[in-house]
Amino acid sequence: MAVKVLIKRKVGENVAPELDTLLRKLRALTLSRKGYISGETFHRVDKEGISLVISSWQSLDDWREWTLSKERMELQEQIDKLLGAPTEYEIFAN
Repeated sequence: MAVKVLIKRKVGENVAPELDTLLRKLRALTLSRKGYISGETFHRVDKEGISLVISSWQSLDDWREWTLSKERMELQEQIDKLLGAPTEYEIFAN
């Protein structure tokens, strides 16, 4: 069963360049993962600094395997440290 993962981040004003580099690395690694279908990034229009990624995966197991991978965990830790807050995740299925 395919799943959609909502990935929410609160982005401060002074971290954009370094954060952008880390997010590009994360995206590049995601593209080659088993089960990855697609991803879209959105920015709230009514509140600055809020981003949402909608990531589509072939299965919940594929998503979980990716989230538990060492390479992703290391990048995510750096991202959350820069943001000063944890990234939030919500998983949905049809």
